[in-house]
Amino acid sequence: MGQRATRYGMSVRLTVTHEQAIARVTAALKDEGFGVLTEIDVKKTLRQKLSAEFRDYVILGACNPPLAYRALQADLDVGLLLPCNVVVYADGSESVVAIIDPVAMRGANKNAALRPIADEARVRLDGVLERLRTG
Repeated sequence: MGQRATRYGMSVRLTVTHEQAIARVTAALKDEGFGVLTEIDVKKTLRQKLSAEFRDYVILGACNPPLAYRALQADLDVGLLLPCNVVVYADGSESVVAIIDPVAMRGANKNAALRPIADEARVRLDGVLERLRTG
């Protein structure tokens, strides 16, 4: 199970099915104080809207209410960056979980009051990935 980072997120590869990965990431998010507000089944949506086939791919909208509240108090427009997106997709017999990096997204907003909130969110989301990586 490898972990990697992109310019706007971080991810981990799991040797479990797509459904198992969704369950594991949902539990890990909960352990770090996040709830899942939305779940978008991209495969189903593309099939219904475009008659296109796509791999199992789900976008989860994760929210830590205390962090979101603090961020919104600092800047109402930060809601454009909420909730934190988590994607889970099938890759062969394995699954990939990728999470938006709130510190990278902070670059889109120069409000200094958001810096400690983004840093705390990053620590918690790193904790999610660590829980997934170590099983």
